[in-house]
Formats: sequence, structure tokens, C-alpha cells
Amino acid sequence: MSRICELTGKGRQVGHNVSHANNKTKRTFLPNLQNVTLLSEALGKGVKLRVSTHGLRSVEHNGGLDNWLMKTGDEQLSANARKLKKEVAKKLAEKAA
Repeated sequence: MSRICELTGKGRQVGHNVSHANNKTKRTFLPNLQNVTLLSEALGKGVKLRVSTHGLRSVEHNGGLDNWLMKTGDEQLSANARKLKKEVAKKLAEKAA
């Protein structure tokens, strides 16, 4: 599995380890990914996603998965999250009509 958050798209970053003698060696900074089940109120079920802790806090801050998906642009989401967003939008449109 790639180490990319399915919601925010946050991935690995590259930097340096710097020694006391100021020697620099390459290293990677990996996001803190967690396998979580987020509940979708519109769909009425849980959705398993691999999300960074930063992304999880963003979802909770915006009032849940459905609200967060509706506020986020498609270009920032993974393919799996885009599919989920379409399902949620369809359910919300059905409830509104």
C-alpha cells in the first residue's frame, strides 16, 4: 500500500538527517496513517479508509465525514474518496427531493 492519506492526499516528504558535525543524509518523513472506519450519516454505514491523524482531525472539525467530503474539492481526494463523495451527494439529493 502506498503511504498516502485517502482523504487529504498527504504523503511522504523527503528531508535530511543532520548530524552534530552537520553531515546531511537523506531521510523520509512518513504521515501517521491509521486504518479507521468512519461513519457516514447519509449512507447509514461505516466506511473503511486509511487516513492520516491530521485528516481525521479535519473530518471531526467539520462535523463528520459527509460534511467534510461535500466541502472538499475533487482534485484533493483519492479515487476511492471521490466515489464515496458521489454516493453521499446522491443520497443527500434524494433526501432533499
